[in-house]
Amino acid sequence: MSKQLNFHSSHSEINNSQSKVKVTDLLSRMNAEKKIEKKRNLALGVAAVSAVTVFGIILTI
Repeated sequence: MSKQLNFHSSHSEINNSQSKVKVTDLLSRMNAEKKIEKKRNLALGVAAVSAVTVFGIILTI
């Protein structure tokens, strides 16, 4: 039983060392996602304005 206890304690130490998250990595990932989201929003806005413009041109003809 002591072998089993030692295995579990050493296993949890390995998991704790691997599960640490660096704040700088999270911040850089968050900034990258913000940039991607801004580009998507810009593309969606341009598509919406283009659709309204084309629809307006069609109506005037």
